[in-house]
Amino acid sequence: MAFPKDFYWGGATAANQLEGAWNEDGKGIACPDICTGGSANTSKRITPEIKEGIFYPSHQAIDHYHRYKEDIKLFAEMGFKMYRFSISWTRIFPNGDEKEPNEKGLQFYDRLIDECLKYNIEPMITISHYEVPFGLTKKFNAWVSREMIDCYLNYCRAIFTRYKGKVKYWLTFNEINSATTPVGGFLNQGILNEIKEMEFMNQVDIPQNRFQGLHHQFVASALAVKLAHEIDENYQVGCMNIMATSYPLTCKPADVLYNQKQSQIMNWFCSDVQCRGKYPNYIHRYFKENNIEIHMKDNDEQILKEGCVDFYTCSYYMSNCQTSDPEKQILGKGNLLGGVPNPYLKASDWGWQIDPEGLRFSLNEIWDRYQLPVFVVENGLGAYDKIEEDGSIQDDYRINYLKSHIEQMHEAILDGVNLKGYTPWGCIDLVSASTGEMRKRYGFIYVEKYDDGSGDFSRRKKKSFYWYKKLIETNGEDLD
Repeated sequence: MAFPKDFYWGGATAANQLEGAWNEDGKGIACPDICTGGSANTSKRITPEIKEGIFYPSHQAIDHYHRYKEDIKLFAEMGFKMYRFSISWTRIFPNGDEKEPNEKGLQFYDRLIDECLKYNIEPMITISHYEVPFGLTKKFNAWVSREMIDCYLNYCRAIFTRYKGKVKYWLTFNEINSATTPVGGFLNQGILNEIKEMEFMNQVDIPQNRFQGLHHQFVASALAVKLAHEIDENYQVGCMNIMATSYPLTCKPADVLYNQKQSQIMNWFCSDVQCRGKYPNYIHRYFKENNIEIHMKDNDEQILKEGCVDFYTCSYYMSNCQTSDPEKQILGKGNLLGGVPNPYLKASDWGWQIDPEGLRFSLNEIWDRYQLPVFVVENGLGAYDKIEEDGSIQDDYRINYLKSHIEQMHEAILDGVNLKGYTPWGCIDLVSASTGEMRKRYGFIYVEKYDDGSGDFSRRKKKSFYWYKKLIETNGEDLD
């Protein structure tokens, strides 16, 4: 089993989950910087200001800001062809609305990008990855306001210009469709409808704000695509969605229709706009039934049409089932998206059901719908890792998870899907976005950092490190 010769093997991270150095070299406060730690059983909290005596995981994260050379060298040792990472908006524009960028922030990413290129690792940069400047949340509730579009484009212009000739692949928003769910309003869009301390999983939700915010993000994304192509004709700009694969719980027609409706809103609405350049017909009924009215300017539809993305990317971790029976609908353990457990699947330590075949199914659906190059830019297993007496970490459960998904990616390629690359999530241990934990580990590289804030940040290779290295060396032929 071999993959295409130009296939991009790599890994993925996000600035707020690994960099740390939350207030160094002019960086401003981002929304994750006001989120406390949590656990699989307790929700992290959102505090409207930084409070003494409270542990904020993003403030130190895994100290990648000071250790990036060591980390990139380890990625290169595995043989990475691509590294997907994000730029922290508040390193470049600390409050989000400054006219001129912060030079020290730009210089850090100069060094990070150069370190990747030193090892022939292609950077793929996420422009906004769950790290909206908190200054913009306080100023006008972030993406609720159309003013965010100009702030975002000013940020894009700064980084598109600065890194011209060094970066080819860009993603406008991480998991943009998370904003179709209540949690995504703050996580993705920086929207806080009540500026007070609250549980991350129990926020005040106003759907009108989230979907109006999505419209502003759609316009901003389309304008960013056009701007990127104007600055560098070699730039390729993509979208990034959660692929929340779901199945009807039963073959009852009501369950089939309910699943289709849920999938349209969650999986297809945002990418239909970004890939096809217009709002899909099915969304209008949803808006009407939920009292949502999207306010547009006269030329917005033309902007969306002219700013379609060049490629499609997604995260894929799990699948679930949907039922029309409200008494059976639950928000599963560790699952932000709800749904009903599939009786045919096993689950991770955090209750995420493991479904490799669902990835093949999804890739075929994506390719058939859009006919655009596809990347799987997040996939992985969050698990408890144990350091053995000899210092090793025998994470066969992670190897088995990744192996089974890679096998299904290859099947999708044989099906005819134009799959270009794979960057599994958390190639090095980092802070979990959903729970704020370190114990939920994804990486090939173990980081000595723990939920109580202790740890010396030292790195050690897991068994999966050597497995992935061999897999890349053989371009997917050796999966054992």
